[in-house]
Amino acid sequence: MKLKICGMRDPENIRAVAALGPDYMGFIFYPLSPRYAGDLSPETVRALPRPIRRVGVFVNETEQQVIRTAVHYLLDYAQLHGDETPEECRRLNRILPVIKAIAVRTEADLAETQRYEGCCTALLFDTKTERFGGSGRRFDWNILNAYSGETPFLLSGGIGPGDAERLQAVRHPQLAGVDVNSLFESEPGHKECGLLQPFIEQLKTL
Repeated sequence: MKLKICGMRDPENIRAVAALGPDYMGFIFYPLSPRYAGDLSPETVRALPRPIRRVGVFVNETEQQVIRTAVHYLLDYAQLHGDETPEECRRLNRILPVIKAIAVRTEADLAETQRYEGCCTALLFDTKTERFGGSGRRFDWNILNAYSGETPFLLSGGIGPGDAERLQAVRHPQLAGVDVNSLFESEPGHKECGLLQPFIEQLKTL
């Protein structure tokens, strides 16, 4: 199962987490986020060792700005976490692989995925809140059984250090990986390697 660690912004912490070997690392380019990475040196992101993939997270940003940021930081993916339309996702996905976030609280929320089928490379299911992600809250994973789309997805929202075993019970053909953030932090943007390392080791067995 693939692992994406999101909300990175401190150069030293980025290098320490990269040494643990996650599959993806996420950088939030949304100015209102406490994990905003807009002041991060591009060289720090570009220096990430392969095969770690660099993901830029955007909220209702213009297509031009997403592309400029992607070029600046050599991003591999754009994660769109706002109210972006299927057509906006489709256009950008022709240039840069798009991960579209879908806010989930009930099974009915998964109906939104039908609009984005064929418009993006992957989906990300996050807990529906008043904010754009980063709540540290988990939705009922049984809801995932209602997803019948063909687009692979990442599971996000309130996944913490003790959840590796619970993830074993999540069986879905389109589950590509998990996205973790706030529950592995000592403060916004700073991940604790002591929490991440055993979680990663357990995740590799799934």
